[in-house]
Amino acid sequence: MNKLLEILEDIKPNIDYENECELVDKRILDSFSILTLVAELEDSFDIEIPFDEIKPNNFNTLKNMWEMVSRLSGEN
Repeated sequence: MNKLLEILEDIKPNIDYENECELVDKRILDSFSILTLVAELEDSFDIEIPFDEIKPNNFNTLKNMWEMVSRLSGEN
């Protein structure tokens, strides 16, 4: 999860990702940030994020993002 946190900090620093529960709902992560994040996650974790996984719930919290990455990489 540390790598995910590093990626998020690079994209949008100074956010309390570990405690924030509405990253998308509060527009902390906008559509451009999410597209950038998807590309970084795919490269860093050697996964492919299908279009149907790119939904607000998967990106609202660090935990949800990590669960998605783990699921897609087969590490559940």
